Amino acid sequence: MFSFLKKDPRKQLNKQYLQKLEEAMHAQRNGDIRSYSMLTSEAEEILKKIEALDQPTKN
Repeated sequence: MFSFLKKDPRKQLNKQYLQKLEEAMHAQRNGDIRSYSMLTSEAEEILKKIEALDQPTKN
């Protein structure tokens, strides 16, 4: 009944994804390649979660 009041989890995940990519970019510019690769990996995991939400459910 009140499903329109629920927050969309994709918005929050997308925000986290963009934040991780930005942090990774700053790490790369500062020459910290190890942190860059770790942050990029975390961003990819968040992207997988987003893609899983976008997949239609199978019944």
